Amino acid sequence: MGELMAGVALPLDLSSSEFHQRKYEWYPQLLESHPVCTGKVSLMKVSLVSRYDDCRLVLADSRFVRNRGLARGRGSSPFPVPLPKSVAALATGMIIRDDPEHRRLRSLVNQGFTGRAISKLRSRIEEIVQERLLQLRRQQGPVDLLESYALPIPRQVIAEMVGVTDEEGAQFTRAVRTLTQGLSGLGLVKTLLWDMRQTHRFIRDLVEKKRLHPSEDILSELLVAEEDGDRLSEDELHSMVFLLVVAGFETTLHLIGNAVHTLIENPNSISRLQAEPTLWSSAIQEVVRFRGPIHGTKFQYPTEDVTVEGVVLRRGKPVMPLLGAANLDPRVFNQPDVFQIDRTPNHHLGFGFGEHFCLGRQLALAEAETAVKALFAEFPNLHLAVKPSELEHSRMPGWHRLERLPIHLS
Repeated sequence: MGELMAGVALPLDLSSSEFHQRKYEWYPQLLESHPVCTGKVSLMKVSLVSRYDDCRLVLADSRFVRNRGLARGRGSSPFPVPLPKSVAALATGMIIRDDPEHRRLRSLVNQGFTGRAISKLRSRIEEIVQERLLQLRRQQGPVDLLESYALPIPRQVIAEMVGVTDEEGAQFTRAVRTLTQGLSGLGLVKTLLWDMRQTHRFIRDLVEKKRLHPSEDILSELLVAEEDGDRLSEDELHSMVFLLVVAGFETTLHLIGNAVHTLIENPNSISRLQAEPTLWSSAIQEVVRFRGPIHGTKFQYPTEDVTVEGVVLRRGKPVMPLLGAANLDPRVFNQPDVFQIDRTPNHHLGFGFGEHFCLGRQLALAEAETAVKALFAEFPNLHLAVKPSELEHSRMPGWHRLERLPIHLS
């Protein structure tokens, strides 16, 4: 398919440091000249789809599925090789299921993520944010805002949602961070053989404790969730808790971090938000579009050959919609490379599209808005403690996230 840019040949390696440092230079040319191209994730070749309408097609068209086995006509297993039992119990959840199974699972857990349910959590989110601000006030010198602020907030929210006690907090944090940092490269082997087993044991014990001592949290609700006599199986329950913890924790952490970084780079937006605080909700939505944490979805698999932009996507071969590029498509967004906190409309794909549209998006938005708004109110002059070029980006495929965010608070 030729060169993408001078000296940069396809396939694009989504695990490379160069891609993560330069993707915003390359996205416009992808959108213009290579709307469907070949990429590489670890050792696997994948077709990358970048234009907005094409991403929506791949995410919503019934000819594309998440389950690799179904696409290839090899039974219902989504994995190419057998997995350890503890891994399969956690990894075969809703996120890689297709309708009607996906619809069934989603309907059983949906009540815990409605706008009404999230509004009940807002006061507690505000309390947690104030607790973290109090800790920040006590710190001297530069701080890593991810570790000191953006991480503890969703960790505490999710921990309380699934009933993790203070005594279990350290084990909970260790399990989550180990998993989310070890899902690619050499770390994958250790994750599959050891970390997932420990996490499965932790979730299993958590479920058993909650079954004996239910309370007003989402895990207790999942235990009794029922529709037309149907309930979650034990493995489905474990995988749902796993998805809630990993997806809810990591996505929100980096949405907060990316929002702070983006606003520091756009000081005029900070001034306007201070003058017009009603724009905060819109501003966070614009962060999701402009510098959202999720840039690529789980692989989609065609169940038949499908032609997109003149390129044939072969049956059973992996396809990744590049949401980060789609959200900068000039065919949809006016001045897509400009951060506009009052952008209307803003139909970004930062939380996906179609049947797998992010179930926890309202929770992530509520946490991010509360955390970032309160941070800038408390520390209106916060700024980077390093040069922008010294910020290190994670090489996790499909993500836009920093490893650290060193900040001077005043």
